[in-house]
Amino acid sequence: MTNDLTNEGIEYDERDGIATIRLNRPDVGNALSRRMRPRLRELWAKVRDDPSVRVVIVTGTGDRHFCTGADVREVADTGTTTSGQGTVAEDIVWSPLQNQVWKPVICAVNGLVAGGGLHFVADADVVVAADHAQFMDTHVSVGQVGAVENIGLARRLPLGTVLRMTLTGKGFRLDAARAYQLGLVDELVPAAQLMDTAWGLAVAIAANSPSAVSRSKQAIWGAAERPHQEALEYGWELARRQWTHPDFLEGARAFVQRRPPQWNVEAPA
Repeated sequence: MTNDLTNEGIEYDERDGIATIRLNRPDVGNALSRRMRPRLRELWAKVRDDPSVRVVIVTGTGDRHFCTGADVREVADTGTTTSGQGTVAEDIVWSPLQNQVWKPVICAVNGLVAGGGLHFVADADVVVAADHAQFMDTHVSVGQVGAVENIGLARRLPLGTVLRMTLTGKGFRLDAARAYQLGLVDELVPAAQLMDTAWGLAVAIAANSPSAVSRSKQAIWGAAERPHQEALEYGWELARRQWTHPDFLEGARAFVQRRPPQWNVEAPA
């Protein structure tokens, strides 16, 4: 099924169990506006709660910009940012992790990523980038603090690189090749192959048990927030929960019978 929705600078498409969220404000670098906040939160809730969605791809329109962060023109006009005065959980609506999305998220970086656009990269499960893409943090250059997305980047990049990006501001751009060397980018491809590569990866993930994939993602991301032994216990608990899920037995039977598995699409308890 294909479902095309365009609203407040975001396009949404869903087919074959794969949802694509496309930031669509190319005239302003696919920048984030306040009007995009409720729409994106709605979309994250949709993909989180819809059992037919197995994988999500996030990308931008065009080949120049993936996302250049908060629309600075709005900040200049209103004196406020795209977020409010609440907690991270309340105000950082851009991130799949902050929206408790435990389905795989692939970030397909089609151009420059700056400032708040780094939320999508830092919190993606897999990052595929066009070879001309660049990564830059502009917060300090426009009088803002580089914090939440920068902390997320510190899980994927060497600390010195994150600090250089954060403190240098618009004076430093991390190119795609170097980002790939450092591990921020998982696959580097020519621009013309970007979406085909992301789609192929999504198809491969979608072929697996949705419940097992979701719990595996929770185990790995959860390890980043826990001491090592506690992380192991949390992961082991998730593994044991899967033993009572229908996919546990179906996977083994399908393997023995040499047939494609028929996965249960309901979310794991």
